[in-house]
Amino acid sequence: MGVFVFLPLILPLTAWPVARLAEQHLHPRTATRLLTVLAVVLALCSTVCLALVMVVGTAQLPGNPLPDGWSDPEVRAAVPYDEVVGKAAIPALCAVVVACARTVRRHGRVRRRAHRALAGLRGTEVAVLPDAVPYAYALPPGGRRGRGVPRAGADGRGPRGGRGRVVVTTALLERLRPAERRALFAHERAHLAARHDRFLLAVQLAARANPFLRPLRTAVAYTAERWADEEAARAVGSRRTVARAIGTAALVSRGTPLPTLAGLAAPGPVPRRVAALLGPAPAVRQWPPAFTAVGLAAWGAAAGTAVSAMSSANSAVTMVLILHAATPL
Repeated sequence: MGVFVFLPLILPLTAWPVARLAEQHLHPRTATRLLTVLAVVLALCSTVCLALVMVVGTAQLPGNPLPDGWSDPEVRAAVPYDEVVGKAAIPALCAVVVACARTVRRHGRVRRRAHRALAGLRGTEVAVLPDAVPYAYALPPGGRRGRGVPRAGADGRGPRGGRGRVVVTTALLERLRPAERRALFAHERAHLAARHDRFLLAVQLAARANPFLRPLRTAVAYTAERWADEEAARAVGSRRTVARAIGTAALVSRGTPLPTLAGLAAPGPVPRRVAALLGPAPAVRQWPPAFTAVGLAAWGAAAGTAVSAMSSANSAVTMVLILHAATPL
């Protein structure tokens, strides 16, 4: 197995160039999907790496409940520097598990709290709150219904077939023109239709698993908003109207009161979003041309991801064979 078991920990660095270039040169839909897949695969590989190294580190601890064969020289030789790195991997993997669990729990708590805030309102797709604070966000469909969460509709799938709800306050609607309101609703519906909450949660978990993936989390948060911007521009037929709606919402609001929920004035580079809408529509392509900067970066990230996956798989198989030999059934 050798030092190759450590490659998945640092190979996420190969995705940094494509994260920046994908924001600028790829269609937001393609960039969001590409970067999310890269982040998830690289995060899984690095977590497997930590788990493999932890096996040897745990075997070295006195009084461990593992079979005695796991501390044989053959097992210790499977991973280099097992005395130091193996033991250090134990708290590192525990930190990853705790961070991911807290992220999932926080995500679920935010959504449940948002659904409870809508209790008593009609189960329509658009929920208008009488609030003096201007904000809007897309609320994905809830899972398990808790106390205060509105009951599902007649079809049993929640408001408007379980496609989530667009939440907006009267204060924000009063500050938008009719055309800008249509852009607002189209933007939030795009978030719901494409289930951007899943992309955002996936990259958040990936960044918790490996800090080197944080640039991809930031990039996906931006490209998801750009994806919704382009869908809104296509729906209302005016890119300039969507740009005005984004600029107005950003000026009068401070994003959403509930973190992790996507919204029209989501925190981020709003000027870049407005500038992109004032320019031509991005070309729709599934993969960038190979002989371009973004194409080379994408192929480099893909190669790094493939090497990471193969290294993790090879290390896992090798470790299983060694442990099986050390503790035969």
